[in-house]
Amino acid sequence: MTKLYRIKGISLLILLSLLVSQAWGQTQVVTGKVTTTDDGSFLPGVSILEKGTTQGTVTDGEGNYRIEVRAGATLVFSFVGYASQEVAVAAQSNINVALSPDIATLDEIVVIGYGTIKKSDATGSLTTVNTESFNKGVVASPQEMIMGKMAGVSITTNSGAPGNAATIRIRGGASLNASNDPLIVIDGVPMSNTNLGGSPNLLSTLNPNDIETYTVLKDASATAIYGSRASNGVIQITTKRGSKKFKLNYNGTGTVYTTPKKVDVYDGNEFRALVNEQYAGNNAVLSLLGDANTDWQDEIYREAYGQDHNLTASGTYKSLPYRVSVGYNNTDGILKTYNFERTTASVGLDPSFFNNKLKVNVNVKGVINNNNFADQGAIGDAIAYDPTKPVRNGNTEWLGYTTWTRVSDGTSIGLAPGNPVARLELTDNTSTSKRSIGNINFKYDLPFVSGLDANLNLGYDYAESEGHNNVAEKTQWIYLPTVGGGRLNPYESQTKNKVLDFYLHYQREMKKLESKVELMGGYSYSSFYIQGGDSTMNRKGEGVTRVNLYESKYVLISFFGRLNYTLKDKYLFTATWRSDASSKINPDNRWGQFPAAAFAWKINEEPFLQSSRVISDLKLRLGWGITGQQGIAADYPYIPTYTTSDNAARYQFGNTYYNTLRPDGYDARIKWEETTTINGGFDFGFLDDRLTGSFDVFKKESKDLLGYVPVPVGTNFASKIDTNVGSMETNGVELSLNASLIETDKLSWTLGYNVTYNKIKITRLNLSNDPKFLVPLGGVGGTTSGTIQVHKVGESRQSFLVYQQIYDDNGNPIEDAYVDRTNDGVINTADLYVYKKPDPTVYMGIYSTLKYGNWDFSFAGRASFDNYVYNNVASGATYRSLYSSLEFLSNMSKLADDTKFTTALNTRFSDYYIENASFFRMDNIGVGYTFNNLDANNKLNLRIGGGVQNAFVITKYSGLDPEISGGIDNNFFPRTRSFFLSVNLDF
Repeated sequence: MTKLYRIKGISLLILLSLLVSQAWGQTQVVTGKVTTTDDGSFLPGVSILEKGTTQGTVTDGEGNYRIEVRAGATLVFSFVGYASQEVAVAAQSNINVALSPDIATLDEIVVIGYGTIKKSDATGSLTTVNTESFNKGVVASPQEMIMGKMAGVSITTNSGAPGNAATIRIRGGASLNASNDPLIVIDGVPMSNTNLGGSPNLLSTLNPNDIETYTVLKDASATAIYGSRASNGVIQITTKRGSKKFKLNYNGTGTVYTTPKKVDVYDGNEFRALVNEQYAGNNAVLSLLGDANTDWQDEIYREAYGQDHNLTASGTYKSLPYRVSVGYNNTDGILKTYNFERTTASVGLDPSFFNNKLKVNVNVKGVINNNNFADQGAIGDAIAYDPTKPVRNGNTEWLGYTTWTRVSDGTSIGLAPGNPVARLELTDNTSTSKRSIGNINFKYDLPFVSGLDANLNLGYDYAESEGHNNVAEKTQWIYLPTVGGGRLNPYESQTKNKVLDFYLHYQREMKKLESKVELMGGYSYSSFYIQGGDSTMNRKGEGVTRVNLYESKYVLISFFGRLNYTLKDKYLFTATWRSDASSKINPDNRWGQFPAAAFAWKINEEPFLQSSRVISDLKLRLGWGITGQQGIAADYPYIPTYTTSDNAARYQFGNTYYNTLRPDGYDARIKWEETTTINGGFDFGFLDDRLTGSFDVFKKESKDLLGYVPVPVGTNFASKIDTNVGSMETNGVELSLNASLIETDKLSWTLGYNVTYNKIKITRLNLSNDPKFLVPLGGVGGTTSGTIQVHKVGESRQSFLVYQQIYDDNGNPIEDAYVDRTNDGVINTADLYVYKKPDPTVYMGIYSTLKYGNWDFSFAGRASFDNYVYNNVASGATYRSLYSSLEFLSNMSKLADDTKFTTALNTRFSDYYIENASFFRMDNIGVGYTFNNLDANNKLNLRIGGGVQNAFVITKYSGLDPEISGGIDNNFFPRTRSFFLSVNLDF
């Protein structure tokens, strides 16, 4: 019996095991579709896991999925930005799920160095502008999209030429002679600030239509992760990515460009009358007058036209998000013969593998840029050329163009103004540049440690350019080797920049401690290489005056790390460290250490504010950090080198001429330039964030400034060398406000405003700390020598150095009368004094968008205060300039009538010409109407818009334009006033 029971027991156990095994082995296939609860659209790339296993899949491009699971399984649906959802399978074979946006993740995500962060968790000073807030209208260069949008960020276009460069300053910059340009990072690839020859602008090679967001890192606690390249701030540009559903977009803009203002000069009749008045009875002068009435500015300027087209396709193909775009821009300049042409292409792919464990981002951008730069010397000549002369006089010696020649022998006068029309028509100044920027980024969630991921970024920036600046023969303004030989000036250049970043990122939430920790650490390698050459000779291939071949390479190696710690979701701590080594720095000083620390307190999360109906957001930020600078031209300024002389500087032995070697200056102890920044600020929101903003106070101290210093006479070195000299201090205050004034179903109105106060002072300038030491700069036009600006201790950089003008009882300047500031009875250079500066003390931006139904209206403007400009056009307008003893006449600005100066010697250096150039400029005004659901499937939307850019300027400045980068107004290429019509199609 015992045996029988034993056999029955074993049999029962086997039977139960078989039944369990059969049940466990049963599987079923589940299919379905995942959509969103907000608009019902499908969600591609949603992760679907069988709970408790590694079995999973992802939705395809239409939101569909298929998975085989065990009986009784539970499926977990998760997607970034949406709340996860668990569904028991039971006997279901088809499960459709609608995911809801996760309120906790709706906080704006911003890009920081080597990662992202929720804006509410940011401890540093940063500002983000995205697609919805970009300046509308005609945008040829990307920087125009954010002009006036950010406190602490000043953007000044350098001219009115299409595709032109701009001077970008974040909190005023931090250097004197080294670069003050911010570091620009495009999709994780840090760019070199060295512009490629033949390309007008680094950023103009990027299609503005491809840009999704700008994030500007301003204080050291935010920028120190970029170490040696971050003293002047960081601009991170993120391009657009693929969408969930297929989208096709076309955007086209047509533009008419006009010249809003010209220099007011004497016309032909006024000029004849003035010359007759000033040189009455002097037949040698009066005989030079002609009988024409030529408006030379009308002859060189035109009404120009531009077109811009962009076509974009985006979506998800078999779980692969993609975006592909092509763009074409062709814009003429208002200066005749000037043309800017750009063709761009961009591809972005975002595949994922291993159940979303491995995410890959691929970015490739390419551009071909053709330019005809024209001869901008025609702008100054159009002001100076005699208006009594015709454009052409049939003189075959000078190709039919009117040309100044001597009465005695008919030879040309090389120092006389050139015929501005001839300058444009006989100059071939063209270039073609090609550029590709790209990277591939891998992010892998490591399986053995929850919350740990590895990141690898491989990027490149390759470019090549070729062009020439040739001038025809028989042109009076070219001297190779004599007048009339024309010019051949070919050039070419090539850059190859590479970057490798690898870092580990770990984050963990510790619920028992009510805290969260995030760690990041890694390594970076960057290589920058440029080579090229150019030469100059006359059209006959003779008289070679210059052959220049160059090659440059430097390398940066870095280790970096960051710690973020959050306690109770309201106390945030950040510590950053970067160690950089640059091949430009002496090995003994090569490694620079750049630490930073920051603290933020979400005051609105405290119990005493959580129930407030007024304050919806309030965060205190405190930050400190050190950043570096190595942006000097020389590759190896610490190594003694020699330069071979050109053919104009050779030594003769017998009948043979030998080139010589000249020792270059060097500083074996050169080291990093460092900037320490302290920042305190508040982020705030009121009335459920209907009014939001930020307020910052900061102080920057730069030391060991990289610059050029004179070499003592007799050292046999070059006249100046690169070394560390001096220090500088910047103090500033920033305020940004954004208000949703009206928000209803049919009507909405938003208004934004920002204001910045910035004060820069040089605290030390040379190795001996001599307070009287000056560094002259800022050449004066119309003189063979002389500068108008200086760096001086106790003053702002680039301050003006001038004579103090004396005025009569009526307030008119007295000719050649200046204050004797040394009281020695003599007026000389010792009486020059520092007066005013070009950098504004206060600048601001204002912008607004009003929407009513399908209509939208927007405007954006900027203001600048306490910025001064040296009016070099007016300073050269004296009656003594009408006639030259070389036998030619010159026209000038009518501002000469204000002073009536005749024979003064130092008028160009009078503080009378330092003018307050404060201004308010309305950058753009636009209006548009959107037609929705034009097709039968309600998928086609059309927006038609139009407007004006550079609508008006309010200023007391007497010159052409008050916004002059660098502060010297000398024949400025006028900014255009443009009228545009745009069409945007979304399918």
